[in-house]
Amino acid sequence: MGSIAVVIPSRNDADMLASCLAMLKKQTRPADEIIVIDNSSTDHTAAVCDAAGVRRIPVSLPGIAASTAAGFDAAESGIIARLDTDSRPPTDWLHRIEAILDRTGPLSAVSGPAYFYGANRLVCWLGRHVYLRGFFWAVGLLMGHTPLFGSNFAVRSEVWARLSGTVIRDNARVHDDFDISYHLRPDMTVTYDPLLRVGVSARPFKNLQSMRSRMAMTLETFRMEFAAEPPLRRLAERRRWEREHGRRP
Repeated sequence: MGSIAVVIPSRNDADMLASCLAMLKKQTRPADEIIVIDNSSTDHTAAVCDAAGVRRIPVSLPGIAASTAAGFDAAESGIIARLDTDSRPPTDWLHRIEAILDRTGPLSAVSGPAYFYGANRLVCWLGRHVYLRGFFWAVGLLMGHTPLFGSNFAVRSEVWARLSGTVIRDNARVHDDFDISYHLRPDMTVTYDPLLRVGVSARPFKNLQSMRSRMAMTLETFRMEFAAEPPLRRLAERRRWEREHGRRP
């Protein structure tokens, strides 16, 4: 059996973090490492980590991209899983991740969907069936493969070893999951498992300001990625690899 690390970026979200850590303690397949990346929190995040007995790594460079990269760098396990503080993983979450990545090999990743909580039924339904399905469909079409959803994904350490020097770390307005997904190379596989589902908070949809902020981050992420590697060139490279190897990764 391999080992699994769970990385959770956090900034002033101690109560949500405590709930997430409590659910990780109930996993049928326990994590070998739980790493909380504390991005200059001023609340009781440190106390929550101490009470849960997990590793906390302070990071001063702002942004989710810097935090995620720091956590993945620190992980020593063969599988690196990623949650947000508001993620609510079911008890078999790590068991499913391990089973999938054991089958798919060293250059592989896995991601799954979510259900939303903390808002009315309509908002949660729209979040799941419009926002999240739209994300997987539109971004998957753009990239030519399933993207990684930041609140619910895992990669083999071999994948991160190849990507760690290329991902964006110094721009706080970049979505880390899109960035990591965009840097995946044609020989790396991404499995989408509809049963690998976690709960996530509907708070991004709480008001127009929050939604505008997410859209601004998305546009900035597009700008950075497309400047470094135009999407049509990236798709052409993947299609060429698929033709040469007679398969899709």
